[in-house]
Amino acid sequence: MAKLERNLTGNFDALLDYLHDGILNGSASASWEESSDYEGANFRCAVRVYERYSVMGGNRVSLNLTLVGEGDRLFLSAITSGGSQAMFFKINTLGEGAFLDQVEELLDQWKG
Repeated sequence: MAKLERNLTGNFDALLDYLHDGILNGSASASWEESSDYEGANFRCAVRVYERYSVMGGNRVSLNLTLVGEGDRLFLSAITSGGSQAMFFKINTLGEGAFLDQVEELLDQWKG
């Protein structure tokens, strides 16, 4: 399991769409699995779950994105899981890291 968290600024919907498109267009095997949205009086929260095939690991890896926004203040948590080939401990987590690296590159290019 690998995790990336960032505080950002910008439009909530624009960032969510940007990440969604970037993830799906970043890998031929990437798929959007499920989502959940919640809105309170002064905040929004969106959860997105993606999967893709990891050639390096020979298995599927999942990515969970949680985006929380209050006005133009945004917080993103990205967590990957899966990809291990061992029964009792994790080995070969290259696919998780690569999936998370893709999100990090997208965030580094975000113009807010």
